[in-house]
Amino acid sequence: MSVAVTRLPQDTCGYMLPGPPSRNNGGSADCSTSGLLAYGAGSSVAIVDSRTMQLVSVLPMPAPSTSPIALAPFVTSVRWTPQPLRRDLLTQEPSNSHLLIAVGDRQGRIAIWDFRLRQVLVWMEFDPPSSFSSSDKSKLGIQDIYWIRAKADSWILASISGLSLLSLWNTSTGRCIWKYDASPEFFSCIQRDPFDFRHFCALGLKGFLLSVMVHGDEEGDIVIKELKVPTATDFSELHKVEKDGGANSTTTSPALAVFPLFRVRFSFSPHWRHILFVSFPKELIVFDLQYETSLSSAALPRKCGKFLDVLPDPDNDWLYCAHFDGKLSTWRRKEGEQAYTMCVVEELMPSIGTSVPSPIVLAVIRCQSVSTLQNVVDLYSNSPHTSPFWDYDTHLDRCSKSILNFMAHLLSITDDGKIWNWLLTAEGARDAQKPIMNPGLIDAGEVRVEEIHTNRLDTSIHEPVSDANKESESAQSSSGHTCNSTHTVGDLSFKIDLVGQLHLLSSTVTTLAVPSPSLTATLARGGNNPAVAVPLIALGTQSGTIEVIDVSANAVAASFSVHNSTIRGLRWLGNSRLVSFSFVQVNEKAGGYTNRLVVTCVRSGLNRAFRVLQKTERAPIRALKASSSGRYLVILLRDAPVEVWAMTKSPIMLRSLALPFTVLEWTLPTVPHPVHNGPSKQSSISSKEHSDVASPAASPTQASSSDSKATNLEASTDDAAESFSFALVNGALGVFEVHGRRIRDFRPKWPSTSFVSSDGLVTAMAYRLPHVVMGDRSGNIRWWDVTSGLSSSFNTHREGIRRIKFSPVVAGDRSRGRIAVLFYDNTFSIFDLDSQDPLANSLLQPQFPGTLVLELDWLSLRTDKNEPLVLCIAGADSSFRLIEVNISDKRSGFGSQPRAIKERFRPMPLCSPILLPTPHALALRMVLQLGVKPSWFNTFSMTKDKDPYQIHGAVSSKGDLRGYMIDSHLPNIGDSVVPEMLLKVLEPYRKDGCILDDETAKIYASVVNKGSAARFAFAAAVFGEYSEALFWLHLPRALPHFMNKSAKRFPQKASVSTSAPELGEPSTLSRITSRGRSVLGKENRDTTKYLQLKSMAFDQEELWESANERIPWHEKLEGEEAIQNHVHELVSVGNLEAAVSLLLSTPPESSYFYVNALRAVALSSAVSRSLHELAVKVVAANMVRTDKSLSGTHLLCAVGRYQEACSQLQDAGFWTDAATLAATHLQGSDYARVLQRWADHVLHAEHNIWRALILYVAAGALQEALAVLRDAQQPDTAAMFLLACHEINREIASKSENPDDLLRSSVENQKSVLPYLDPEHEDVIAVGEYFGQYQRKLVHLCMDSQPAFD
Repeated sequence: MSVAVTRLPQDTCGYMLPGPPSRNNGGSADCSTSGLLAYGAGSSVAIVDSRTMQLVSVLPMPAPSTSPIALAPFVTSVRWTPQPLRRDLLTQEPSNSHLLIAVGDRQGRIAIWDFRLRQVLVWMEFDPPSSFSSSDKSKLGIQDIYWIRAKADSWILASISGLSLLSLWNTSTGRCIWKYDASPEFFSCIQRDPFDFRHFCALGLKGFLLSVMVHGDEEGDIVIKELKVPTATDFSELHKVEKDGGANSTTTSPALAVFPLFRVRFSFSPHWRHILFVSFPKELIVFDLQYETSLSSAALPRKCGKFLDVLPDPDNDWLYCAHFDGKLSTWRRKEGEQAYTMCVVEELMPSIGTSVPSPIVLAVIRCQSVSTLQNVVDLYSNSPHTSPFWDYDTHLDRCSKSILNFMAHLLSITDDGKIWNWLLTAEGARDAQKPIMNPGLIDAGEVRVEEIHTNRLDTSIHEPVSDANKESESAQSSSGHTCNSTHTVGDLSFKIDLVGQLHLLSSTVTTLAVPSPSLTATLARGGNNPAVAVPLIALGTQSGTIEVIDVSANAVAASFSVHNSTIRGLRWLGNSRLVSFSFVQVNEKAGGYTNRLVVTCVRSGLNRAFRVLQKTERAPIRALKASSSGRYLVILLRDAPVEVWAMTKSPIMLRSLALPFTVLEWTLPTVPHPVHNGPSKQSSISSKEHSDVASPAASPTQASSSDSKATNLEASTDDAAESFSFALVNGALGVFEVHGRRIRDFRPKWPSTSFVSSDGLVTAMAYRLPHVVMGDRSGNIRWWDVTSGLSSSFNTHREGIRRIKFSPVVAGDRSRGRIAVLFYDNTFSIFDLDSQDPLANSLLQPQFPGTLVLELDWLSLRTDKNEPLVLCIAGADSSFRLIEVNISDKRSGFGSQPRAIKERFRPMPLCSPILLPTPHALALRMVLQLGVKPSWFNTFSMTKDKDPYQIHGAVSSKGDLRGYMIDSHLPNIGDSVVPEMLLKVLEPYRKDGCILDDETAKIYASVVNKGSAARFAFAAAVFGEYSEALFWLHLPRALPHFMNKSAKRFPQKASVSTSAPELGEPSTLSRITSRGRSVLGKENRDTTKYLQLKSMAFDQEELWESANERIPWHEKLEGEEAIQNHVHELVSVGNLEAAVSLLLSTPPESSYFYVNALRAVALSSAVSRSLHELAVKVVAANMVRTDKSLSGTHLLCAVGRYQEACSQLQDAGFWTDAATLAATHLQGSDYARVLQRWADHVLHAEHNIWRALILYVAAGALQEALAVLRDAQQPDTAAMFLLACHEINREIASKSENPDDLLRSSVENQKSVLPYLDPEHEDVIAVGEYFGQYQRKLVHLCMDSQPAFD
């Protein structure tokens, strides 16, 4: 257990590219409800905006405290918090609780990150074992984690550690509160129940299922139930690993590492309570938690790869299943059953533009944020489904020809560092709405597949980094292409479109190159124009690709496939060409090598090999050294002569130097002169080892005469002359100058002979006229002025030195001797050789999270002496980072301040409102709720003029900004001046285009005038508050439902009786029977739309239909418990005839025979009503008291005591069944009482405020609904709730046919039908005052917060 805050420098998070993910990350990924994708990549967590497909940030996990200078372990699980944006500003300070993310790693640690602050708030891990302990749980790798609700305002974290340990953690204290060891079972994953966030299940690889209910945050509050999912899966693969000892009790690795290709996953149904979808490697099972049995099973066809994951569609009864072979299968539910059949199989890897072999699909994630916005549009807009990623011209044309049009957004992650954004659509003709019955697997001959590659998509919208997807040798960018695949199945046409892609680092980084062109460098295309420094960095990878990084955008600008093996070296030739090499050992015994050298043009993407030999060489290439101008290249071979090449259009070898070089470096660009010339006042020290030098050792920049001499020497040479320094095996030093085709000795002024080290071979060197700095394998650093012969040295007391890099300097710099030193232990330090004591004033490696440095170099973009130095680092974890080194005038020489390196450039704005500072996010939320004119969003419009959804209106920030707020006829609530102040606060974001993207703004424009509930639902959906959005979508139906019942305007249905009927009446049973069976004979309704709304169903018809639809699933189940549950379902929906038939079929030897017979008699006939009623009540009471069966409830139903039956069901915990029974038989206030008691349970036990609110409204308990919002400290929601209720009431009154009702609507209707929403009511007045206080506090917080765009 650990509770410690770990802070990270901002630059290590905001300016970092993660390495590619792998199977070691276990497919760890999670997409928040606001559209932020988090996934494990090596030892880091990458955060991506799924709308614009841009990298937002990277969170690198720190190294373990036991070994801080080491690689951090792999990230194996990530999970966003489900907590919404908090609005309790009047009692709490603004928090980032909605941006928390839990991360688990391979060494058993769990970190709770604050994403905005980029810091770890809490560490959760088991304590190391004592000497008396026999097992060590502290290193059990994390397999999966999930947030579980413990109380209304608190969450705990469930985790799987190792193979069999399930734990619950207190997220505030980091304490483990509960553990469960499932040995010898192996846990695979955790999923939370979408209907009850207190409930979750953990599934084992062999079908073991643990159901856990959390009632609090103490050990005694946990209730478990052990179940088994029956399966026909072959477990020989698991048994083989167990037999080999890979899965014994001492194994600390999680299942994802022990069984990487045996994946068992499950998911809760978002539409049907208690239903699970379980995928074994070759089998898909539908499991019913209530009946504790499987409802159906489907085997995977032979040609399909193993299941990777199963994802239910939130809007349709479909399943999307990912496979290990990179395919995606779509499964559709059979009508009237809980059985699924495969419809189509799609490829998640396009056939064009991918490498061979194809990358591995590691994870597939469903993006829910878009589907919630679709529901808002579908219910309130006249337009069909709308998507921010969709081409409106094409989409509207399609919608005019079809009526069924469903969309789903999926994100796939591959091991080449790419994130793919897929749009799945299903369309059907208007006259073809019949369901597909058992379509089965579609053969290739039955499927029409079209591969379409087009440029119709606007790359500025669908591909934010236009160069990020430039692929390989063809140099043809595929960023503007879509990959389309169309499959026709029966009456539906399925289509998958690639609508976005993010390309990050594709392989393990092996080398790094930073351009540093001098003033003599020329463009590669010819001419005498100088080549300026560019913000590009090249990375060589293990897969043979070159990744060009745009540091201003922190993105991959281009990717070139150059070599077929690992790139060993990479250098820039000027600022537009790259030279790289690789080698392959042909014969291990003979030692032959094939060296490959390639020049790559960054502009065209063309690769040109040079120095191509027909036979193998004895020695491999050791390194490449390119001059700053890019005109010359030195090729160092192992134990072979060095070659000097002129890098013209066709490279020419100038000379071969048969000298035993150890290191060699070209001179860097000339140091610019300071503004004021004169003698330097800098001083430096002499090394204690340097005893033979009579005069004090000079600083590299001590005397101005040295600078003058160097300048004169340069001026006397031709512009094409460049020099390089070197060291030989014997320690000798030298400087050569290359002039055209001639190579001559530079004839420097040598230091004293004692300068040459006798105890350390020179291993690193840096050269910038007139100074040469060297490092050896003993950790000594020496520097030498080649024009004056002055020298000095000191010992770093570290391991051998591998690399030395001079920092870039600008005019006016105080020091020109700053160097970065990379040691052989993969750590680095920064020294200032102009300081009095370089070792004492050094800047040791910054404490950024655990990674070892593979390569480093300075970024040469500094233009002012006050700007910080920027260091580029390639980590051993395959990440790339920019480290900021702030220069201080204090004696220390260096500082560490969190400031931006440069203004971040993004190809398109990052429009993610959830990332705004909390006060500004709340301000935007309120503006969207109150209603702002669409023209307010017009600042950063990239929309074509022909777009029918174009938002018209000019934007001007001058004058009264309240003119942008829409006109409303609703009662005023709160302060009328606040909206204008909030608009002023949001003005910087609006000008920068960072509020809403164009397509989301169009969605808002289509619903802004559709009513307040539509705006409230939109605002909730934009901020990822899914449950609240469903509440606002239901409110316009729930309030009229209550008002209609209150006005006694009930629809006359033959199947509903207003009073308890006499069972002796012959028509009663037939009426009930006809109602119970009518659902099977009804015309097919469109059940595939708005299935998300079923989770908050309250209407009698909806509850009854939902229960009826479940009955056929259980008809074929066997066993006494299944029969008892089935009888209960039949009685709940009023199908007494089927219930009696099922009861009479009980065999005499059954223990349930007498009970069933008694119920059958009571249900089928009635004798003396009073005696029968009395006897039944006594028997029912005895039954309830003596066992846990539902028999007593059924007897009460037989005599019409439905209210008491519902109470008994609710007491027993059958809340949905009680509501179903009430919907079938009760009306008016009786039905409302059942709903209100259900709402109390949902609020206080399940802590689901939004579902409870909709039940309160449907029951007419509006005062209780206001009290709930007040207790939850949501003054803005309470105020918006009042406005929505008033608007809905006004709309109902305006549609009344009686003109007298219309005249009295504003007075009588509100006071009689909505008594607690009367403007003069004390609760309504209190809500208005509370909201006003909230507004004022929000304005103050907004004024105190600085805008943050990234």
